[in-house]
Amino acid sequence: MEEQEHKEKKRSLDRAIREVRIADVEQSSVVVELGDTERARLEILHEALEDVAKELPEDMEMLTFQIVAGRKPRFWIDITSFVEMARDKRTYRFLKDTRLGRVVLAESQDVDDVADAVTHYLAERIIEREKAIESDYLLSKMADRAINPERAASGKRTKGGSNAIWWFLCGILAGAIGLVLYAWFLPTHF
Repeated sequence: MEEQEHKEKKRSLDRAIREVRIADVEQSSVVVELGDTERARLEILHEALEDVAKELPEDMEMLTFQIVAGRKPRFWIDITSFVEMARDKRTYRFLKDTRLGRVVLAESQDVDDVADAVTHYLAERIIEREKAIESDYLLSKMADRAINPERAASGKRTKGGSNAIWWFLCGILAGAIGLVLYAWFLPTHF
């Protein structure tokens, strides 16, 4: 119990710096243009996710992880999801574009809550990617077994699968030529 209280009392310099920046942004938001305030808040979120960004697999090109300025600044996570500020300029909105429209994944004024939601989303994307890669491998193995069961059992690669495809294509070509010749020499009785 005492250790738990000690952990709760433990202070973090990063968290204190983040809180001071948020307070500074709130004070300056009266003076500074609203777009700058939004961008500053998004940069705070970006900083909160720096450690997560370092852990991301390098071969995941779909992740952009950058702030794009514009009429409404956005912190893009990947090509379909981003964080923007709500109308009150204090609330983070984590959104995802889908075929059915835009979906709100998280919404909070607390940067840590949104950072946690983004981290969870990234973990889901990584797992989905691993499953897709594994399913591609399994489908390839199943196709090899269907084309040439002997090769799959022995583990040796032969040209049996490509030969079967070649003969199939030759059969289609021969059938097409036969139909053209039949239509050409067909006596017309009109």
